Amino acid sequence: MAPPLAGIKLLDLSRMGPGPYCTMLLGDLGAEVIKIEQPGFGIVPVDVDEKTWAAYYAIDRNKKSIILDFKTTEARGIFHEMVKTADVVLEGFRPGVTQRLGLDYKTVRAINQKIVYCSVTGYGQDGPYRDLPGHDLNYISIAGALSAMAIRNGHSIVPLNLLADYAGGIQAAYAIVTALFARDRMGVGQYVDVAMLDGVVSLLSWEASVFFAGGGTPTWGDTPLTGAVPCGCVFEAKDGGFVSLGCFEFKFWENLCRELEREDLIPYQYASGKDKDWVISQLTEIFMTKTKEEWFQLLKSKDIPITPALELDEVFSDPHVVHRRMVVEVDHPKLGKVRQAGIGVKFSETPGEIRNTAPIPGQQTEEILMDLGYSREEIDRIRNAGAIG
Repeated sequence: MAPPLAGIKLLDLSRMGPGPYCTMLLGDLGAEVIKIEQPGFGIVPVDVDEKTWAAYYAIDRNKKSIILDFKTTEARGIFHEMVKTADVVLEGFRPGVTQRLGLDYKTVRAINQKIVYCSVTGYGQDGPYRDLPGHDLNYISIAGALSAMAIRNGHSIVPLNLLADYAGGIQAAYAIVTALFARDRMGVGQYVDVAMLDGVVSLLSWEASVFFAGGGTPTWGDTPLTGAVPCGCVFEAKDGGFVSLGCFEFKFWENLCRELEREDLIPYQYASGKDKDWVISQLTEIFMTKTKEEWFQLLKSKDIPITPALELDEVFSDPHVVHRRMVVEVDHPKLGKVRQAGIGVKFSETPGEIRNTAPIPGQQTEEILMDLGYSREEIDRIRNAGAIG
């Protein structure tokens, strides 16, 4: 059977952050994604040529690419023609930019009232911060997530941009699918305002509930889920790697202590103060006697939540990750088999699929225009006018 979103056409005006990840998720599930790019914009790592990068770049797989220069009337006209047969428009400009370009929801809805139009920004379409620039680090800072994860005694780390950017992409994807479902029931599309800051705050729902109930402000190292107790910590192993413990339930902690032959530690699962320091010192000494993999192999079958902290180059050979098809080989017309991260959700009847690797910018410009009914002569004229790339 076809993937669940087969037949849905999405026009992607986003460039960075959550937008491309959102459209990767929807493309994996069957949506036809047309990536509308601007002249001269591209993201290619140092020392990797564009075509090779496209083969491995999972975030743009299952997409087509057209280059439109929206400074020209012709390019805006092409976009308006594309809107007529589209189901979704996704954009990631700062508030107000699409209005200036004539790409905004009001304009698009006048062309196609069934369109689902999703704007993804840092701070949303209104409010005192709406016009501020920002990145993942800024959003998690204002949302309070950074202080809860990575700041203690004045020292901080900069975490990978997973929380606002990629979680924002997930929120945009579920919002779009929900709006499509609502459209099937009501017959009309709608506007969806996704702010990365809002998304991070919503991810902190548990912490917010504790705070509103009078439980105080969570900070890193001061709560059970941020390393404040011996049963939930990370320990260095003999090889310089690390193992993580999640023995928050008593039975798991008891199993650990018995397997380590340290039943005397059982009463100290949630120890604090000097008792905690003593337990941590004991466990630190124990875990330094074996490598992280030796500990995992020894304890994984003992009903103990323990895992090695894998480096990225270890993840993609991990037997469970491989078994779950989170490393896949994709056919590329020139490079043969290339590896990418797999599809995160599994459907029993309508599984997702990877139909093609990422396009290079503008690869399908002519194909898309011809599908819209433009002739070869018109395409040449528009190109000479600088409207397409």
